Parts: sequence; C-alpha cells; structure tokens
Amino acid sequence: MKASLKLMFLLVSIVIVISCRPAKQEVTKTFSNKVDSLFSTVPDFSGVVLVASKGKTIYHRTFGYQNFETKVPTDSSSIFELASVSKQFTAAIIMLLKEENKLSYDDLVEKYLPTLPYPSITIRQLLNHTSGLPDYQTIMDSHWDKSKVANNNDILEYLKKYHPTKSFEPGEKYEYSNTGYVLLASIAEIASGKDFIEMCRERIFKPLKMSYTDIRTLEEKSAIENFALGHIFVKEKNKYVRADSFPSSNYTIWLGNRKGPGRISSTTSDLLKWDQALYTNQILKQETLAEAFSPAKLKNDSLSYYGFGWEIKTSPKEKIVFHTGDNPGYKTEIIRHLDENKTIIVLCNNTHENFGSLVNQLNLMLENE
Repeated sequence: MKASLKLMFLLVSIVIVISCRPAKQEVTKTFSNKVDSLFSTVPDFSGVVLVASKGKTIYHRTFGYQNFETKVPTDSSSIFELASVSKQFTAAIIMLLKEENKLSYDDLVEKYLPTLPYPSITIRQLLNHTSGLPDYQTIMDSHWDKSKVANNNDILEYLKKYHPTKSFEPGEKYEYSNTGYVLLASIAEIASGKDFIEMCRERIFKPLKMSYTDIRTLEEKSAIENFALGHIFVKEKNKYVRADSFPSSNYTIWLGNRKGPGRISSTTSDLLKWDQALYTNQILKQETLAEAFSPAKLKNDSLSYYGFGWEIKTSPKEKIVFHTGDNPGYKTEIIRHLDENKTIIVLCNNTHENFGSLVNQLNLMLENE
C-alpha cells in the first residue's frame, strides 16, 4: 500500500512539473515577443539588448552592425563603449578604498590634490555631483592641442592654468560633473599608490571574470575584431558614418587617456555579472552599497537623487538605480530594480534618436512582467 501511494505521489508530481513548464516558457515567450515588437518599430537601431530576472537572462538580442561600412553584424559578445555608465566603477574603486580606510568620503580634495584651485570640496561631493566644479571639457576644447591625447594630469593642469569659475558653493545643489569623476580617479591613485586602470582590472574585472571589459587605448580598441564602432547619422549623406571620422569634435579621441568619467568598454553579459555581484559581498559590502544607493542631502536639507555613481528612483513599490551613457556614436543604459532583482542593459552604437523612448518602454514592460 505504501509503495503504491509513493508511486501515485511521484506520478502526480511529474504531471505538475510538466504542466507548469510550458506556462513558464509561454510567459518568457510572450515577453520576448513584446520586446521584439517594440524594437521592430526602429529597424535602424544598432546594439545589444539584455533583460534579466534574478540573474537569469529572459531576453538577449542583437541588432544592426558593429561596422556600418562593412556590414559586420553585432553579436552577443560585441564590445561597446559604456561612456558615463563607467562612473559606477570609478565610484566602486573609491568605496573599496574607503572600506580599507585609505580615504574617507568627507576628506577634502586638497588633501590629495593640494594645488587644485577649488578648496573645501569633499570626496562625497565629487561622488554625488554636488561639488560645483566647472566643466573641464569646455576648457580643454577651447585650449587643448587636439593633435595630442590628454590624460588626467593634463586636465588638472588646465584647470589650474585657466581656473574657470565654479558653478556654486559645494553642497548647495546637484550638477552633473565629469570633472568630479576625473578627480576621483586621480585621488584613488594617490590614496592607493596604484594605477586606476590596474585597480579596476584587479579589484573588479578579473574577480568577476568580466573578460571582455577593460579601459582601453584607442590602439587597443582598434585591434579588437568584435568592437562595435560608434556611428552618427549624417543627413547630407543619408547614412550612418563612423563617429571617429570627425576627430576634432570627438573628445573621446583627444581626451583618450583620461580616467574616471568614462572609457570603460564592455558587453551586456559582462555587465550582468557586475549587476549580480552587487547583490553579494564579493566586491563591496552590502552596507557600503546601501549608502551608494541613497540620496545626497544638500545644504538646505533637500535631497538630490544621485548616489555614488548611480541615479536613484524610488516609488512606493520598489527602488531602482540606473545610469545612462552618451559618447559620440554611443548611447548606453543600465537599470537595476533592486527589490525584484530585475535588470535591463542596453548598449547602442548608432546614437539612435529614439534610444530613451525605447528604454523607457522596455522598462515599463519589465515592471509589468
């Protein structure tokens, strides 16, 4: 009798498992069909789209070309410039150094960069874009010899030499600042005694096996076969042309050795590894990340919704952190639904004009999934 009951229980269990499996597949298929329909409305979109739930990929598709001239298609291992999505890695290096007591968020910048002519700014204010620092790119664009490639030291020297006026007193308000993240990378090198690029490799990319991710020189990028080149649509020619066809207006060329605000190149799959690691203590402690995902308090006690390398969106339902990137020829975005462990990663190499709308609609689909 007992044996027959066990057999009956086993058979019922098998039936339940089999009956549930197609339903789960159908849900995924329906979501994929919805996303396919969305991107079918923009047939000239070029890039890679990845959507994951609890670390499992539920949508991963490529569009367009790595190179519009040769018509080499993108694939799932195509490497893209991340642009400002890189800032979360710069912030992570600073957070790692803080965990090791090599710096404090409330240290003044002049402790590490004593000749910089902008006193009373803290590392925390650099992280959350409340420093009031002027835009270094404007100064470099006006005065730098674009036949040369500038690095962080060059940028610091030009800030000292031309000393543009700061936008506001530190902590008064939020203003997105690439300058702040240049300073963060330089401070990380001084506090650690190590090269910023090597720290990113040794502390983040290698431990997470992000084998396609790096901070590369122009020469290194040109040697990679599966590097997705950035493209811009030129109306006069009625086609997409390589962004690096316009070197004088392409700051990624003549600022090609800067560290901190950009320059990381990666793939959707590598970014998912990074995303999932942030739910563990593998790279950073959870209490450290909790502060990184918290709004900044301004001098008037109002809140600014940018943490440490992440923009923050809160709602009664959940908490979302995200970041966008925009380089000549590229648009990128990563969105992380922290409470539900859902992720969107979109890397685009033809600066599509509908990029923002596409990502917003995709995010709405995922929220309703």
